[in-house]
Amino acid sequence: MTLTFHWFLPTNGDSRHVVGGGHGTPATASGRDRPPTVAYLSQIARAAEDLGFVGALTPTGAWCEDAWLTTAMVSQHTEHLKFLVAFRPGFVSPTLAAQMASTFQRQTGGRLLLNVVTGGESHEQRAYGDFLDKDARYRRTGEFLRIVRELWQGGTVDLRGEHLRVEDAALARVPEPVPAVYFGGSSPIAGEVAARHADVYLTWGEPPAQVAEKLAWIRSLAAREGRAPRFGIRLHVITRDTSEQAWTEANRLLDGFAPETVASVQAGLARSESEGQRRMLALHGGGNRDALEIHPNLWAGIGLVRGGAGTALVGSHDEVAERIREYHALGIDEFVLSGYPHLEEAYWFGEGVLPRLAAQGLWRHPLGKETALSAQVPFAS
Repeated sequence: MTLTFHWFLPTNGDSRHVVGGGHGTPATASGRDRPPTVAYLSQIARAAEDLGFVGALTPTGAWCEDAWLTTAMVSQHTEHLKFLVAFRPGFVSPTLAAQMASTFQRQTGGRLLLNVVTGGESHEQRAYGDFLDKDARYRRTGEFLRIVRELWQGGTVDLRGEHLRVEDAALARVPEPVPAVYFGGSSPIAGEVAARHADVYLTWGEPPAQVAEKLAWIRSLAAREGRAPRFGIRLHVITRDTSEQAWTEANRLLDGFAPETVASVQAGLARSESEGQRRMLALHGGGNRDALEIHPNLWAGIGLVRGGAGTALVGSHDEVAERIREYHALGIDEFVLSGYPHLEEAYWFGEGVLPRLAAQGLWRHPLGKETALSAQVPFAS
């Protein structure tokens, strides 16, 4: 199996600086130099499509534009790129969500992927009218996905669950193909839901030893359910022709973090109920500048001002390709990447790293295109 790469649509705004937000923290006002217009997001999407990314993740939350509406519009400006739409079960009925996914598949030619986000912050959930606690939200997610999957299979569903109830639920037309379900979570109950329902289990970018432990945990839980999900990882990336150039860029971004912004964001994230967010906070250890490289070429600086995924691969194209091979050796087959600004960084990765992976037989362009530099890139041992 060749590796699959996805990019990111910054529906909270883009910049040459880090634009924060997520997990109960608002998008930082500074640095939002490029508003998330359909025109700009479509420019990123077309670049990702041409470079060989299979899909693009679009986030969910009060800090960004709505993922369903935005991707529906951007899809009309692309031909092949899939959209990994993040959504929260419980905000809409499972029958309606199944219908929305079915419609999206027909109107885009089967280009929908679903990133199920249970919601780790109760105060943000309450703003949307959801007053369940975290464990109850995960139990509801399990019921939600059970209903949706049965509807996608063409069945009529009757379920009286702990949190959801439907009678004679059915779809007039099922999606073709059925969207893959991407799911992440580090708490025990999140693992149980992932084991039963995830097609792709996503983890944030922790050091390889921690990722290996998490994958072993999910494999064990899924095996009890008779399932074997694929695995993906969510990372930022700063890749350049030389390692020195990449770290210069990382330090430039770090220099742009106002101390008061870091303090405010960290105080907000410290209140997070998310186990994954707690693990992200532990990686940067309070922000000691000299301790942010937590594994060769794995930098925790992004997490100082951004909730959610807070680590980046930083290095030369060869070094970043090597780190990808290291994660792949653990069982990671899909990489969901991003960088600031997202348009330019897509090209740095697409023209710098992907040809190296292609030369090593680890990747091929999904549209059958030869990478622009493939004939020029020697194998890097």
